[in-house]
Amino acid sequence: QVQLVESGGGLVQPGGSLRLSCAISGSMFRFWAMGWYRQAVGNQREWVARITSDGTTDYADSVKGRFTISRDNAKNTVYLQMNSLKPEDTAVYYCNLVPPSDRYWGQGTQVTVSS
Repeated sequence: QVQLVESGGGLVQPGGSLRLSCAISGSMFRFWAMGWYRQAVGNQREWVARITSDGTTDYADSVKGRFTISRDNAKNTVYLQMNSLKPEDTAVYYCNLVPPSDRYWGQGTQVTVSS
C-alpha cells in the first residue's frame, strides 16, 4: 500500500521561506516521477513542480526561480524548497506521482503567506 504524507507547511511572512517534505512508502519510489501540486481556496488544483527518476526538474512559470524540488531516494522523500514566498502562494500543497493518481492524494500541508 503506497502512502504519501506531506509536512512542513505553516504561516510565513511574504519574502520568507519554507521547506516541504513528502514521505513516500513504497519500494518502487526511486523509479517514479514525482510532483508537487497546490490548491488555493476557490481554485482548482494546479501543478507546481516535478522531478523525474533521474533528477530532471521542471516548474510552473509562477514559481520558477523561487521554488526548488529535490528527492532523496534513500529516504523515500521528495522536498520542495520555497523561497521568496508571496501571498498568492497560499494554498494546500500536495505531492503525488507525475501524472497524478487519484489513489495517492493525501491530506496535504497548508502554506499561508501573510503579514
